[in-house]
Amino acid sequence: MGVGIWLLTVVIALIGYFFLRLRRNMQHWQNLGIPCEEPSLMLGTMTGLRTKRGFSEVWMEYYNKFRGTGPFAGFYWFQRPAAFILEPFLVKLILMKDFNNFTDRGFYSNAEDDPLSGQLFLLDGHKWRSMRGKLSSTFTSGKMKYMFPTVVNICNEFIQVFGDMVSKSSIVEVKELLARFTTDVIGSCAFGIECSSLKDPEAEFRIMGRKSLTDQRHGNLGIALLNSFPNFSRRIHMKMTAEHIEKFFMRIVKETVDYREKNNVRRNDFMDQLIDLKNKPLMKSETGESMNLTIEEISAQAFVFFAAGFETSSTTMGFALYELARAEDVQNRLRKECNEVLARHNGDLSYECIKDMKYLDQVISETLRLYTVLPILNRQCLEDYVVPGYPNYVIKKGMPVLIPAGAMHRDERYYPEPNRFNPDNFDEERVKNRDSVEWLPFGEGPRNCIGMRFGQMQARIGLSMLIKNFKFSVCDQTPIPIKYNKESFLIASESGIFLKVERV
Repeated sequence: MGVGIWLLTVVIALIGYFFLRLRRNMQHWQNLGIPCEEPSLMLGTMTGLRTKRGFSEVWMEYYNKFRGTGPFAGFYWFQRPAAFILEPFLVKLILMKDFNNFTDRGFYSNAEDDPLSGQLFLLDGHKWRSMRGKLSSTFTSGKMKYMFPTVVNICNEFIQVFGDMVSKSSIVEVKELLARFTTDVIGSCAFGIECSSLKDPEAEFRIMGRKSLTDQRHGNLGIALLNSFPNFSRRIHMKMTAEHIEKFFMRIVKETVDYREKNNVRRNDFMDQLIDLKNKPLMKSETGESMNLTIEEISAQAFVFFAAGFETSSTTMGFALYELARAEDVQNRLRKECNEVLARHNGDLSYECIKDMKYLDQVISETLRLYTVLPILNRQCLEDYVVPGYPNYVIKKGMPVLIPAGAMHRDERYYPEPNRFNPDNFDEERVKNRDSVEWLPFGEGPRNCIGMRFGQMQARIGLSMLIKNFKFSVCDQTPIPIKYNKESFLIASESGIFLKVERV
């Protein structure tokens, strides 16, 4: 047999093996008799993704179709069988009681070739535990107090810019303005840089912020490969971050760190804390690993703080204003609280003042229920897991686990009239009587959102000052109902949010 024929035979055999294995994977749940939809070869159970429907629609439709059929439904995360969780008791086991078997998110990361992918959100296993330990002190209430005046100063500028917009036109597109506000906040606290996007919509940081959420390094085939075969993708040194995004944020962080170290500059912000972790006396963990951060690790954490922080908070505030504009009674009640609390604190918007605005918290919590920015929580099973009380329901080692938080938030079993905006869902008594896993915008358990306090702080500051100074109502250009962006993994409106705005 010639060499050419032998090689061709090997190639055909490998292709045949690959397709047989793929076919077996794509029949996993059907063979076990677990309810599921028939998958497509490329996208698994997510047929029509980013063309006919967005991520949030996929999760919502699947949840509504299979809820009540068992503790989870079968799902196909691209070419991988996955467990789509349907019941709160199993959510609680995964996120809390049996967390040690579900510590990983299972997303692709490759810090050696792609430094910005070495971020806390994407890390798994020992690397995640180590980084979480290093960063655990960076978002305490004490650290929030240090950063509070910075956020307030930027908010004062924001209110001035917002007022200038209202003077020119009573119809204001709030989505982009809010994103410029949070870009300046996160840019200042994470990088110590005056981004100036409030003054200049085309400021470099605002442009790169938009691109960090939209620009992909790969098309659908590359994304499917990264998600379906992460170990193989790492072996062939695949990167996920777009090259221009990586170069920009790596440069900004290096320049910021160099300037602060050479000039002994301190701002009591997130970047200062990362630099402290880089420069503290050399310490090693029990495994012999250095506890100090490298410049690449600093860049990755600053990047995720920026990319996640500005978008999630601005989106939440945008949807809150949208709902408040449609519910005048709720808006008036909130404005009354803001004015009364500020009066008790002599007009000073302090950290303690914001904490006293209880109804504001209810409004934000209800907004996050209806518009859960991260509508799915991802985990990966580390060892075979038999669901207690359901011996036929087994989550296999290495299998992705999907918890549809956004869909659960709109389940009438947990929230009466689930599609109605009702901040009273979060009054003290109802919260006390509700299981914590029935509200999951920040996750739950040891792997909840580390930046939750900061995100809530900037949303409280921004909304309280907007409601104190302006009245919002709907207009002919207000999108009713809201349509979601099909491209985004996060919840985001398809178009701008136009509202009628008047000074109070």
